[in-house]
Amino acid sequence: IPPVQAGQLVFVAFAWGSAAEGSHEAHPFTVSGVGQAGEFCISVKALGDATRALQDLVPGVRATVQGGFDGFLADQATTPQLWVAGGIGITPFLAALRTQTLTVPTHLLYLYPNVHDAAYLDELRARATCQPLLTLDLRATGNELPDINALLPSARALQGVTSYLCGPPGLMQTVLHALQEKGIPLHHIHSERFDFR
Repeated sequence: IPPVQAGQLVFVAFAWGSAAEGSHEAHPFTVSGVGQAGEFCISVKALGDATRALQDLVPGVRATVQGGFDGFLADQATTPQLWVAGGIGITPFLAALRTQTLTVPTHLLYLYPNVHDAAYLDELRARATCQPLLTLDLRATGNELPDINALLPSARALQGVTSYLCGPPGLMQTVLHALQEKGIPLHHIHSERFDFR
């Protein structure tokens, strides 16, 4: 694949090993970090057979990477931002925080069932101390869908804000509807889907 540039928030299709030792079927993962030498990191939650097998990979396993695909966040934000992440959907936002300094006020609402299901909490808190424009809202919601309206900023506070959503489809659909009910136009709401388009 072409070198992944810092700040280029994309996802890649990743397949590993032979049919006997891994997965020959490509799976999409968001790039969650880029090293100085162009190496990249992906963050994987074990949700199925393939992602559970991926947890056990050892260095040296042959892998095929295609991409990157899809830009998610704006390269240079010009309006205040609302980022809403659910579970492992934190990865594109983490990549942004790892590779750029925020230039506009940004509110990150990160939802997860419990602290054991949350990813990168310590890093997010540390990055928030270094990014004065970042407001961090970390919420353990339990197993039930939370009252999204109560967690989102008010309609007035959302005026002129661009929203970015990434997480489980049901949660993202609920957040999308809640934002629209608050009067946010659809063209100010962007969501990441882990598929090819």
